Amino acid sequence: MTRLFNDPAVFADEALEGFAAAHRDRVRPVTGGVVRAGTTPAGQVAVVIGGGSGHYPAFSGLVGRGLAHGAAVGNVFASPSAGRIRSVARAAHGGAGVLLMYGNYAGDVLHFGQAAERLAADGIESRTFAVTDDISSAAPGESAKRRGIAGDLPVFKAAAAAAEQGLPLDEVLAVAERANARTRSFGIAFSGCTLPGADHPLFTVPEARMAVGLGIHGEPGIGEDALPTADEAARLLVTTLLGELPEGIGRPEGQRAAVILNGLGSVKYEELFVVYRKVAELLGEAGVDIVEPEVGELVTSFDMAGVSLTLTWLDDDLERLWRAPADTPAYRKGSFAAPGAPGVGNVPAAEYTEHTEGIVLPEASEDSRRAAATVLTVLHTVADTIDTHAEELGRIDAVAGDGDHGIGMQRGSTAARRAAVDAHAQGAGAGTVLARAADAWADEAGGTSGALWGTILRALGTALGDQDAPTAPRVADGVAQASAGVRRLGGAEVGDKTMVDVLVPFADTLTAATATGSPLTAAWDRAATAAETAAAATAGLLPRRGRARPHAEKSLGTPDAGAHSLALIARAVHGVLLDHH
Repeated sequence: MTRLFNDPAVFADEALEGFAAAHRDRVRPVTGGVVRAGTTPAGQVAVVIGGGSGHYPAFSGLVGRGLAHGAAVGNVFASPSAGRIRSVARAAHGGAGVLLMYGNYAGDVLHFGQAAERLAADGIESRTFAVTDDISSAAPGESAKRRGIAGDLPVFKAAAAAAEQGLPLDEVLAVAERANARTRSFGIAFSGCTLPGADHPLFTVPEARMAVGLGIHGEPGIGEDALPTADEAARLLVTTLLGELPEGIGRPEGQRAAVILNGLGSVKYEELFVVYRKVAELLGEAGVDIVEPEVGELVTSFDMAGVSLTLTWLDDDLERLWRAPADTPAYRKGSFAAPGAPGVGNVPAAEYTEHTEGIVLPEASEDSRRAAATVLTVLHTVADTIDTHAEELGRIDAVAGDGDHGIGMQRGSTAARRAAVDAHAQGAGAGTVLARAADAWADEAGGTSGALWGTILRALGTALGDQDAPTAPRVADGVAQASAGVRRLGGAEVGDKTMVDVLVPFADTLTAATATGSPLTAAWDRAATAAETAAAATAGLLPRRGRARPHAEKSLGTPDAGAHSLALIARAVHGVLLDHH
């Protein structure tokens, strides 16, 4: 378990601060993460990677020559927000565009996609790419749904080495696509991980058993088996990966492969070497030529006891990129022809400046300022409600997911309340208070819930605005827009076992009730009841999206955590409306 921390809520930020201080010769901190200590040369594509904290050396440890130009870092096991990704990308940009790379998790897909849209608005060309190497998380025919685990490293490195060679943005993206298509990973675990401040692991493995097909965010494996010997573990890993060869690799004989045996946090190097001796033997017997193998902790999960094996099947170009030199805080190989200063560009850190934007408070009417006071009370109530139920939400989420929904909702709702207090104190109207709260929720929570709740609050803020007194139809329109925005952004629909299963009937009921002239309090009451009914009904659904999808059967009988938290909030807000009626 994680023993050394101060406030768990700021653990990730303090860890990043310490990392940057320890490696100031190679990286420089910026809002949202780190970039290389030297500038990106003009004409070179910037490769910006990222994801949640808790996986070191991924992601910040992989920033440096030959690898990433920057890393956006989120909270523990939560994707960085679009705002943080944009900040890192702008700092890393050298004029030739940015390739945003990340593991294929819903929150990362949402936030990196939004960041790309914002970069486009800034005039910065960008592309996004999600790594999908984990064969245990989806069938071969659904490889686009697979998670990114330790295969992140060879895919990131291939793209970054191509960028170092001066390839244009679309060609760097093509290299990432080819490397990803030829990369497969599979893992096992012997115990779960415990987050800072938590008193129990996200999942447990019975004595003398192992979880097969682990996830790196504390997701339980897809099955269990007897605890193996080191050689048995090696055989399971190798035979599983040789059982699914990429397209174009008919047989393993005569093929070249980059090999990574990755420790998840508590399996120590000597143990990994014992396993690797058998891995190398088995691959040799299969006729595989191993190219510059890596054995160690490369993508971790706090203190999870587990290992994963990654094979990237190389062609001539990918082998050259894999062998190319790299110099980062956590990953180094080869040497560069011109040493110079750390990073590229030989520009001292003092010459860098942060990208900052002026903050102008929009004009607001007295009616809207009075409404903002009610909005502030609502956000206080939302945060209090989440605090009360955070442990319950985490328990529900841990049944088939990673168990962090309660923690993420706490971070988001607390940040939203804090931002709303500040905006209200400056005289902001209802729309601006909600907009500031939306950005704060997305920034602090990260992950899928951060992106979706940021969308909900922003849609409500847009509907209310800063000039007119809110009306029941206007509030209902804001909720309807939030429902449409969440579905558009996340891609989920009713029946997928997500918050959409509650948001849609809540929005539809509220719209129908206000359209017949019902006052907001009565209409909201009916909508909250519909939300509670829908949330309970998710217990009978199998998840079709998100981290719970690979463990669908385990979730049967348990409601979706996101749906349940939305229903709790809907009912709590009704109490505020009654008090302010």
